Amino acid sequence: MSDVSLTVNGKRVSGSVEDRTLLVHFLRENLGLTGTHVGCDTSQCGTCVVHVDGRAVKSCTMLAAQASGSTIVTIEGLANGAELHPVQAAFKEHHGLQCGFCTPGMIMAATDMIARHPQGLDEATVRAELDGNICRCTGYHNIVKAILAASQAMSKGAKGKAKQAA
Repeated sequence: MSDVSLTVNGKRVSGSVEDRTLLVHFLRENLGLTGTHVGCDTSQCGTCVVHVDGRAVKSCTMLAAQASGSTIVTIEGLANGAELHPVQAAFKEHHGLQCGFCTPGMIMAATDMIARHPQGLDEATVRAELDGNICRCTGYHNIVKAILAASQAMSKGAKGKAKQAA
């Protein structure tokens, strides 16, 4: 057994887990954060993407004990209360989901992608970076459209804040 202590969605949490417990199972079963999905059990689909210390990670590839001491953000921690995160709002506005199973992982991957490309994104980059996230329903067109819209909105917001600070 391992003792695990993390900050998840801004709250300190801890618990004892079997050494083989994956982070995705700790989040879902120990903390009740079921927005992070288990899809393929082989790290192929991306439904389990969360942010670990600010970076997108497939939580089915990391042991809970490995994450001890880290800061984790799940889909449940992305919004600011009732106000959707810009990526969540863009997925809603641009119909970037159908069944919704892949959506949490897509949104978490997109949020990381936008953070790593603050100057903005193009369609080719979005499609290339979504390579590790599988959607069986949408054909990706509206997902890509949503990510591009969110990227544009977030980059305008960052530019506006920089102008205000100057």
